[in-house]
This record gives sequence, structure tokens and C-alpha cells, in this order.
Amino acid sequence: MKNYKFILPGVIFIMLFSCQLLEPDNENYSTFDRVYEDPAFAEGLLIRGFIQVPVRDYRYDERATDDAVTNDLANDYVRMATGGWSSQYNPQHVWQNCNDGIMYVNKFLEIVDKVPFRPSNPDIDRMYKRRYKGEAYAIRGILKYYLLRNHGGYGANGELLGTPIYDEFMEYTDKSKFSQPRAKFVDCVQTVYDDLDMAVSLLPLDFGNVTAGIGIPPGYNESGNATIDDYNLVCGRTASERVSGRIALAFKAKMALLHASPAFNEGNSALWEKAAEFSGELLSKPNVIYSSAFQGGLDIDPNGHRFYASTEVAKYNWNTPVTGKEYVWRKNRENNNTKETEHYPPTFGGNGRINPSQNFVDAFPMANGYPITADPSLSGYDPAAPYTGRDSRLGLFVLYNGASFKSNTVYTAIDGTGTHAGDNRLGMAARSTRTGYYLKKLLVDNNVTWNGSSWNTADHIEGYVRYTEMFLTYAEAANQAWGPDGVSQSYNYSARQIIGEIRKRANPGIGADPYLASLDKEGMITLIQNERRIELSFESHRFWDLRRWNKTDLMKESVRGVRWEGGIPSYFDVESRDYEDYMIYGPVPQTEILKFNFIQNRGW
Repeated sequence: MKNYKFILPGVIFIMLFSCQLLEPDNENYSTFDRVYEDPAFAEGLLIRGFIQVPVRDYRYDERATDDAVTNDLANDYVRMATGGWSSQYNPQHVWQNCNDGIMYVNKFLEIVDKVPFRPSNPDIDRMYKRRYKGEAYAIRGILKYYLLRNHGGYGANGELLGTPIYDEFMEYTDKSKFSQPRAKFVDCVQTVYDDLDMAVSLLPLDFGNVTAGIGIPPGYNESGNATIDDYNLVCGRTASERVSGRIALAFKAKMALLHASPAFNEGNSALWEKAAEFSGELLSKPNVIYSSAFQGGLDIDPNGHRFYASTEVAKYNWNTPVTGKEYVWRKNRENNNTKETEHYPPTFGGNGRINPSQNFVDAFPMANGYPITADPSLSGYDPAAPYTGRDSRLGLFVLYNGASFKSNTVYTAIDGTGTHAGDNRLGMAARSTRTGYYLKKLLVDNNVTWNGSSWNTADHIEGYVRYTEMFLTYAEAANQAWGPDGVSQSYNYSARQIIGEIRKRANPGIGADPYLASLDKEGMITLIQNERRIELSFESHRFWDLRRWNKTDLMKESVRGVRWEGGIPSYFDVESRDYEDYMIYGPVPQTEILKFNFIQNRGW
């Protein structure tokens, strides 16, 4: 068994399950003792744990759902969705990375108190230790959440199982510890809460420079002698992308929603109330560092549905006050054109990779709030003009035949003509749409262009957790717990209020919304699920939402497209979805089953 043992500046690699050790070979320049002397090397353990968190890039796993296909037919999600998903082949596998990350964090927690982060200043040294411990517990809790989401499920023994719980560092030789059985799902959930609660107790709610008026947060001035400058050095703007107390609260809410959902809820209706309380706790907390940012309660960003637009991206930067209200956790701004080169239609220089489905387009209501399946006398839907009078979010998120894009009209009809027909037309070339639609959401306005030979770039933000998700989490849980208009004792807003605010914020939005006003609890469940589908589209939610809702019928629904010819639409099946009912739960990797004799999720 070959060992790869090396140290990079600021990062120590300690791969465990693949039999890699902490100690370097003799020809390396450092030994592990250096972590006790060089804080950068010690922090490297924490950073390695952080980068295993699977939130850092858009996965576009909607390609494996009813929301989209791709024209890249060699894509892993195509294979997965069309019958290739197995315990040996799993593009949604996070078992290895998340458990590796947990071990990095466990090692860091083992040594953090012995590391001299700033021996010349005891106040700063204590602040670093407190912050890093808080980050470590938060990262471990987040990694456990993803393990449960991706690999938890009913085992072949009939029990709802999670994963083994690894809360201490173990050498790869400790096979008896690694082979401890999968714990019950409910016990795993509790360890997530324990870690995240510990993180919240140790971390500031938000990172950012404080002033004398704001003051140093509790716990960060034990001696009473620390200064504002000391605190800002440790927890100021330069830490803005790290895991804060607010982010830990967000993942408590995400964990609670998963646990309360039909696929994971073993008949405990109180779990919905817990999910509402946890998300409400997050939504109640204003950002006191940036007074123009999120202020708590129903402070829903009026432009939150356009969070990717250049005007919105400009509101977030680490060295200026944040004025946006939409992000709970995000990367800093990056200047690139990656999304545009991949997803622009061919005549605009792109590869047209993500093709939204007719299924997805049909999810958008009319501008008056009624679904297109409602009585036409109420909705006004005209099948001969299917994009007329629709919710304005449809035009923001999807490029359809005859839509405007970058001051041009795009034609996907097979008999379309003009500058922006050509390969934009259905099925014309390898880069062409397979559904009659192209993705528009996530692409930055008009700021990225291709001039026929080269591209320019624009600022983008990769968002990890948005407030829109948290509001929808609260609405879903509150409706299940108390009905559409019920409120908790702590948070005085209802599911109906939140959904109404989200639906009316688009420009123009859904105003009076008689359809929303008419819904009972069951109707609200359907509407909230549909709003999640629209608002969180192409941000890697749909795949997991269908599974936690136990929507096996929609998992298996074929992806449909539209063919325009002679001004008349016709509809067709583009790609089948080959899933079995047991696939609401992901598999445990077969390699782990063979190594440690774990119980596999049933069906796999």
C-alpha cells in the first residue's frame, strides 16, 4: 500500500482512508512537530477540512432531474439519470471527502490549544484559538450534514441509518474504530446539532470590522484589555469568507428541514416545528456590522431573485461595507466568464450546456399568480402563446423562442431565421439546445461578451447559502407545523406572508395574488415546493428536494422539450429518467461496504 506523505506551505495533508499518514518521508523538509511552532501549518489542517465542504461550486445536478438536460452527453449526471447510478458509480458521492474533512478537523481540535498563534499578545492568541475552534466545530457539523443528506437512508435491516460518527482523530491503522457501524440517523442528527451549537457559542455572528459603537462580541475579550484593532485583526473583513455563527445557524436549519421531511421523518410531527424555530432564529438576527445588510425578520431582498446580476454582485466586497441582503454565505467576488462560455447560446459564443426542460417552464405561474393548469378563465393561459402573460421570473431564468437576450431576439424554432437563429435552433449542432430552451439564470447581464475571437470577463459571486433558501425553509416548516397563517411564539410571520413577499418582488411581480390567498395547508405545501423549484433553480437543490419529499413520481418523470415550427409549439420527450423508488436515498460506497461491512441502504 503506497503512502503519499508531503507538506505544502500552510497545508498538511493527512489522508486517512486511503492510507496516507501525517509523518513525512525523510527527504521532506518538515515534521509534524512544525504545527506546534508555525500557526500557518496548524491552520492548514483547518483549511483542508474547509475545502472538503461540497458547496464551493455549482454542480448543475438539475441535469439528473426533471428540470433540465445537457447537450454534453458524456456528462456524469446523464449517465446517472439514465440508469447508471449504483453504489460503485455515484457522482453524488461525498463519503470520502467529507470523512477526510472530518479527520482534518478532528486533528486540528486535538492540537489547537497547543499552537502559539500570537504568543506575543495573549489576547490575540486567545481570540484566534476561540475563532478557529468555532470554525472547526462548524465545519465538522456541516460535513456531517452533507454525509446524512447524500448517504443516509433506510438500511437493509429496516432501520433509518446515518453514518459512523467520527468525533476523534484516528490513524488509518485504527481499523476497528473506522469500522464502527453506521449510527442511527437520529443520533447522527444530534451530533450535527451538537457541533453547530458549539460553533455558535464560540464564533461571532458575522465576521467584519467592528467599531467602538458595536464593540467586541462576548467571549473575545476575556482579559478586558483587548482592543478593537486586536479583534479586527482576528475576526475582521479578511475573514469574511470563513464560517461564522450565522452560517452555523443556517446549517442547523438545513439539518432540521431534512430531518423533518417525509423521507427522513419517522412520524414525529414536532420536527417541523423545530425546523421552523431553527430557521426563524437565523431570520431574526440582523447584521449589526453592516447596518445596510440583512436586518432580520421579513427583510426580504427585493432583488434576491437576481442575486447573480452585476448590480447585485457589486454590493458585496470584502473591503467595502456590504449593502446586499441576499447572502448568508458566499465566496468573495471573482472576475471570470466561466458560466457564460459554458451556457450562452451558440450564436453568442457559448456551448449552451444546460437546457431547461418544458417541465420546468410549466412550473412558472401566470403573472396573476395562477398556475397554467388552473381554469383558463382565471389564469388567462393561452397554449398557443405559452410565454405571454407569465410570471416575469420565467423571462429572467430561461431563454425561450423569441425571447430577448443582450438586446437581440433568440430563435430556437427549427425554422427560425436571423442572426440569432442558426445553431441556436433545436438540435442543429452539438452546442444546440435539446429542449428548445437555454439557461439564462446565473449569467451576468450584458457584461460578458464574445466578439467572435475572444471573451471579456465580469465579476461573479458563488453563493453557498442564500436568504431566499432560508425564508423558503421557514415557510415550508411553518406551514407543516401551524398551517399557512400560523406563527410561532417567537417569530411573528407566517408561511403565506413569506411566499407572498417572494412572489411579488420580481419586477413586475405577482401583486394581489388571489391564488395564494385561496390555499389551505395542502395547497400551500404544493405551492411552497413549486416556489423552491423556481427560486432555487440551478443551485443544486431540486435533486435533493425531490428525494426528501419522497416524490418518486417526479424523480422518474421524463424530461420534455418544445419544438417550434410555423409558429406552433409541439412537445416531445427528450430524455428518460431511470430511477427506482429506493433511490430517494443515496448509496453507501461499495468500497466501504467491502472494507468495513457496513449495512447498505436497501435496494443498492
